[in-house]
Amino acid sequence: MTLILNQLAGEGGILGTVIWFVLFFVLIFLYPRLMLSQLIYKIEQSAVKMESMAETSIRIVVKKVGKNDVKNKMEEFTDFFVVEPSSLDPYGIVRKIDSTIRGMETRFTEFTEEIAGDKSYQEKQEINYGMRAAIGLRQISKIVRHYVELAKKFKNLQIAMILQMQLPIIEKIAEGELKGTEAFVNNWPVGDSIGPLVAASMIDKSKEIAEDMVGGEATIEGRKCFIMKARGQGPHLGRVDEAIGRVMKKNKIARVITVDAGQKLEGEKSGSVAEGIGFAMGGWGQREMIENVLMPKNVPLDCIVVKVGMTEAITPMTKEIFSGLPKAQDLVKRAVKRAKKGQKVIIVGIGNSSGIEDDKSTVEKVKKVVEELDKKMKAAEKKEKKGGWF
Repeated sequence: MTLILNQLAGEGGILGTVIWFVLFFVLIFLYPRLMLSQLIYKIEQSAVKMESMAETSIRIVVKKVGKNDVKNKMEEFTDFFVVEPSSLDPYGIVRKIDSTIRGMETRFTEFTEEIAGDKSYQEKQEINYGMRAAIGLRQISKIVRHYVELAKKFKNLQIAMILQMQLPIIEKIAEGELKGTEAFVNNWPVGDSIGPLVAASMIDKSKEIAEDMVGGEATIEGRKCFIMKARGQGPHLGRVDEAIGRVMKKNKIARVITVDAGQKLEGEKSGSVAEGIGFAMGGWGQREMIENVLMPKNVPLDCIVVKVGMTEAITPMTKEIFSGLPKAQDLVKRAVKRAKKGQKVIIVGIGNSSGIEDDKSTVEKVKKVVEELDKKMKAAEKKEKKGGWF
């Protein structure tokens, strides 16, 4: 009897083979469920983290407003959305987009006035743009939560895996939106402010030339230059199309030069500067309308781009990005030289004017702010490292 049992259970025995097959088929059915449970736990944790970040961003804006009773209104407004105009008939789509964006801007201004009517104009702008970043973060958290609930509801391993693979990038973007909220509310320069900073560094005295746009005149390399940027020092983007249109009505322009922040490729250095051709400007509407005016007239378009990381455009300006200022200034002067002496040139600093004043005196002020923020960031990183595994 003992001999028979040893043969059944021994190496290559019938019992061992049966047990192996049973375990194999059990794992076929159980492993996907175990994997799904593990993935759902991980993505659920990320969803909770991003929802917490969204709440934090709202609290930052509420604190700036200084009224606790506006929290519910803020939470309701973070569900605000914009419906893209129909492009089934593409004729006039740019105008429709521009009209929609203007409507969005008006709605933000109205809501800011409603919750912070007693604040100064600059403080209202800080609240306005802080709210925009908070809305972006709230939408990210809602989308992540949507896919988490889909994976849980239908026990779908594929949805969970796709979301889990994308989460490192999504979390990085969400962290950028949170830092952006803090930057706008505190009126700190952000990565996207490098364009307005380059323009401001060339302006001795500015004046308002269009909606939320200021400009000044300077002679650079024997050419008369009209330099413009979004109104500072609070957050603004400005109506660049209107500013260029007004200058071109009164002057014959030989060249247009734009300076903007541009997303770098991974492996490229933040703050590195490159030059190219075209009108460097993100977003919809304005760039298309500007190109429709400039290109039929064959006005040469130069663009100078300061490279920033995926989330650096909206987060506080780093020392690396600030260090691109001298190189960008040199490339602007080189581009100006391409016009003949005596001709007129437009130089536009594209981007958000948060923390950037409207003349060259702002450069030293921004430098101090950037250095202070860099110290805070390094101290926070050092503290985070100390709180590691050990």
